[in-house]
Amino acid sequence: MSTLTKPNHIGRKISRIRELRDMKQEALAYALGMSQQSISIIENSETVDEEKLKAIAEVLGVSAEGIKNFSEEAVLNIIGNTYTDNGIVNAGLNYNCNFNPLDKVVELYERLVQAEKDKVEYLEKLMKGK
Repeated sequence: MSTLTKPNHIGRKISRIRELRDMKQEALAYALGMSQQSISIIENSETVDEEKLKAIAEVLGVSAEGIKNFSEEAVLNIIGNTYTDNGIVNAGLNYNCNFNPLDKVVELYERLVQAEKDKVEYLEKLMKGK
């Protein structure tokens, strides 16, 4: 068994997290106030200075430690352990509504009706004032 460890290529990890977030280099560059070429250089670098890493992590919505410890194998394991082959959730996650959608529709309708009544009342006041 080999004792060689995989190099911790921070730039590749940034690139992969950015891709998983469905973000283009241009969008990341814009958010950081950099050029797309600068992002490309960062993603090809094995190391990134701590300040840049924190700024990039904030834009990507992860922590700097999350980038440093990112492992694609771990992501695939999480996905594989969460869903079964037939698409049914396997991890005890509950995607059922915990409210009645019809109640929400009625509530919204009542609020809209009340807003219209308030508008009519306001307009009637304006008309009486003239």
